[in-house]
Amino acid sequence: MSTPHLPHHAAPQPAAPAPAADRDGLAWIAPTVATVLLLVLGPAALLFGGLSAMATDSCGPDDCSQALETALSLIYGTLFFGSFLTFGAWLTSWVLPWTRRWSALRAALAVASLLPPAFVLLLVFTLPQG
Repeated sequence: MSTPHLPHHAAPQPAAPAPAADRDGLAWIAPTVATVLLLVLGPAALLFGGLSAMATDSCGPDDCSQALETALSLIYGTLFFGSFLTFGAWLTSWVLPWTRRWSALRAALAVASLLPPAFVLLLVFTLPQG
């Protein structure tokens, strides 16, 4: 008695891994550029944002203009809450899958991670008169 053989096309095919063509070889560029820029912008924003309180030295804490008080509130709010946005966007730009499907989102998150420190520096260098 012979064993019946299954036709070749009926044999289960092993699961093939994702094709290498979908892998993005340049996926590291946007997060790396963001990291290098954050190494400069982050400490500068923290330093100048922290020193921005000295803008009230000439007018005293009670006689400063409302525009100056609003700008200082924006600076300190952005330093605090923007740090969470910066870290989350930066980290996500690194941990997204390195495939072409995620390239646009990775670049957008890398740019978004730079916005809070850049906004703080913009506010500091355009502080209104006290």
